[in-house]
Amino acid sequence: MKKFFTILICKLLRFVGKLVGKGSSLPGKVALKLCPDILSRVELPEYIIAVTGSNGKTSTVEMIAHILMQNGKSVSWNKEGSNQIEGVTTLVLGSSTMGGKVKSDILLIESDERFARYTFKYIKPTHYVITNLYRDQLTRNGHPEWVFDALKDSIYPETKLILNADDPLVSMFGYGRDDVIWFGADKLSSDTSELVSVYNDGAYCPHCKAPMKYSTHHYNHIGHYECTACGYKRHDTQYTVTSVDLDGGEAVIDGKHRISLALKSLYNIYNILAAYTVASIAGIDGAKIAEDMSDYVMKNGRVITFDIGSRHGTMLTSKHENSISYDQSIRLAAAEKDGCDVMFIVDAVSRKYFTSDVSWLWDIDFDMLNNENVHEIILSGKYSNDLAVRFSYTDIPGDRIKVIEDIPEAYEHLNSDRQEYIYVITCFSDKGKFLSLL
Repeated sequence: MKKFFTILICKLLRFVGKLVGKGSSLPGKVALKLCPDILSRVELPEYIIAVTGSNGKTSTVEMIAHILMQNGKSVSWNKEGSNQIEGVTTLVLGSSTMGGKVKSDILLIESDERFARYTFKYIKPTHYVITNLYRDQLTRNGHPEWVFDALKDSIYPETKLILNADDPLVSMFGYGRDDVIWFGADKLSSDTSELVSVYNDGAYCPHCKAPMKYSTHHYNHIGHYECTACGYKRHDTQYTVTSVDLDGGEAVIDGKHRISLALKSLYNIYNILAAYTVASIAGIDGAKIAEDMSDYVMKNGRVITFDIGSRHGTMLTSKHENSISYDQSIRLAAAEKDGCDVMFIVDAVSRKYFTSDVSWLWDIDFDMLNNENVHEIILSGKYSNDLAVRFSYTDIPGDRIKVIEDIPEAYEHLNSDRQEYIYVITCFSDKGKFLSLL
């Protein structure tokens, strides 16, 4: 009766939450208060696929769900992106019968990397995708190696790991294991021989701490590496991006499956590759996966196109306190060959806490905007002057930068007769402050 009552309350709260447009965590939070071990009492499906990492979790999970459902699989997944144990509990109980049996073929879980050890105390994934580990939310997560230590407690010996071979810290989860599935990219035309980043988190071997040597960099510390002392190196991959044409908007996987890109970003290609890997393991043909993923537009609101008057634009929702997320958005804008204006909005650092910490701005490679493709840069929001100070340390000419703290005023500045495409780069907390003006 306790299980039945807990599931009933969770479902009712979830129903009410959907009516008012929120509440994906609250039903699970209440359920865990009523029955702390409720997840151990539920009958789970044969396949439980977990996805975690610093960036790209929500997009990767959405792509996996899309492919699987396109090919006749029934999937339960936390599409709202509520990825801590309360949100996962809402997902599991909301997908269950009143007797406590999950109704779908596959349970697909996006999990917060730092809290995965709590989420998977009662749920043991059969397959576990780890996308990357970056500097992310310093006040909450500290250093990536600290997150690594927290995350490894969520991994069980019987779980099949699916790892990004191009991330040296993520690859450490597979050290000494024989049953790991590896995905990554061959040397690509967009690669650099030297690091292009404000900092280098791949400078030292995560195994022995000796200097690391790279033969190619895809971006930041993601690439092909080998330790100069212990021999720790990038693993060969079973699922591989073999070529990329970012200008033409195309990626090739395993030398034969071509995918047209709705978002011309190498970062996005890694999310696609992770989804491709999972779908392949699930038995779906590579050609069918490529067909399902070609020109796929994300539904999670991370990339939004808009119009301001006669001007067209794209909002790229980067993750505040995560410099690599910003770097990838900046790289996309800087590649706009027809010319563009770029607007940054930093009005709130976090939805969950208040610290006014803007140290992460100094890890972002804003100098990528110092090219002929980028015409005007607008800095807006409460922290626009902090952004201005950061930009003063770049080589970007000052007359190309405008500080307009008030977001509606900055919006009106963009609503002009200029012809340049607009990129607005901001975070989940601030995007609505711009979109509400459209």
